[in-house]
Amino acid sequence: MSANGAWGARSGQMVVELAVLVPVVLVVALVGVNLMEFMALCARFDRACLDAVVSHGVSPAGEQSQVGAVDEVREALSLATDGSPCVVRVSAERLDDGGGGASFEISPFLTRYTCSMTFAPWPRELRLPGVSLEAPTVLSHSRELVVDRFRPGVVI
Repeated sequence: MSANGAWGARSGQMVVELAVLVPVVLVVALVGVNLMEFMALCARFDRACLDAVVSHGVSPAGEQSQVGAVDEVREALSLATDGSPCVVRVSAERLDDGGGGASFEISPFLTRYTCSMTFAPWPRELRLPGVSLEAPTVLSHSRELVVDRFRPGVVI
């Protein structure tokens, strides 16, 4: 209040500043929370990926095939990331010299497992009256491991 008892010219300025600042602070907080969740999920995924490939990828429980091993690794990774908004993909490829036969292979059964996950941030869609926003991208993380299919525990 001024000396004559009337409010000054700045009345309401703080309300306007707060109305402009609150949405920005909320967006920055959501980005921070999603980034922290993604980093925690990456750490858990890296540990689980190594364990799953070494235990299930090298010697699957059922049929001793590459398809069975990929399915078991994917299942183990899905259990490890249970309750999180991510999609897990696993692929395997056999490493060889191309069939030239000119070189000596130490182990002809080397397999490269590529485990990847994609994380969709929350909230994925925001719908308000007259405004519709959607997150344009997903975050992804992958890990590759080379193992020998017939020597359990050997990671190359």
